[in-house]
Amino acid sequence: MQAGPELSIVMINYNAKELTAQAVDSIFAVSPQLSFEIVLVENGDRPEEQFPGRPGVTVLRNVENHGFGHACNTGAAAAKGNCLLFLNNDTIMHPGTLEACTAYLKENPRTGGLGARTLLADGTLDHACKRGFPTPMASLYYFTGMDRRHPKSRRYGAYRQTFLPEDAVAPVDSVAGSFLMMPRRVFEQAGGFDETFFMYGEDIDLCYRVKQAGYEIVYYGAASLTHLKGQSGLHTKSRRVIRQFYDAMALFYNKHYRGLYPRPVSWAVLSAIWAKRTLSLIRARN
Repeated sequence: MQAGPELSIVMINYNAKELTAQAVDSIFAVSPQLSFEIVLVENGDRPEEQFPGRPGVTVLRNVENHGFGHACNTGAAAAKGNCLLFLNNDTIMHPGTLEACTAYLKENPRTGGLGARTLLADGTLDHACKRGFPTPMASLYYFTGMDRRHPKSRRYGAYRQTFLPEDAVAPVDSVAGSFLMMPRRVFEQAGGFDETFFMYGEDIDLCYRVKQAGYEIVYYGAASLTHLKGQSGLHTKSRRVIRQFYDAMALFYNKHYRGLYPRPVSWAVLSAIWAKRTLSLIRARN
């Protein structure tokens, strides 16, 4: 029986054929020194923007778009590798990153999830690549700007992990779904992505459950990639996207934190999310 590839890369395309092709091409361009496959799940509703078939890429087409997490679960179920990488279609791969991250996971069996140093197009760090969980206090320090005023503080910088050097290799609470690598056995043990999250929040929720299962989440700053953030998402001022973003915040809090904090704290947190959601929708309309 033929063994599967060392790495299965799961990507999602949603009406962004050229962007997705650029991401796929960047993987082949760095000539990874390991066996890999790309499983691409077509989630879009515009035939002209669907990703065409090509050698080395398996394309799965969803009849309906049930969200990012559902598409990732679909891709993972079809993947043949023992190591899974969930990779955004707006990324550019850097040489050596896939090999280094895969090797780290193999050498560290207690690592259940790993994220690489993720750079924006201007070369600055995408802070979502290393995060703490959004506890009420961590969220308060983030939204009030305390982490920017005290970046070296473990207390004030808890959410964005600002105290960690960009090239650090260290345990964190969560890494971003734009580059999330994990052993298949851990992904399956955690139950995969929670499809209740349509878009946003599903990565931090999965990392939370992986840590609950007793594994570490590691930020691997020794390897990097570029994330062309801004190609889609909140900047588009799509009212649907804005709703999904803030609804994911409330969903995560209700799922994991509501029972841990007094009612006044939960009321304050959920009220703040609702207020930010409302204000963002008003701004998008103007």
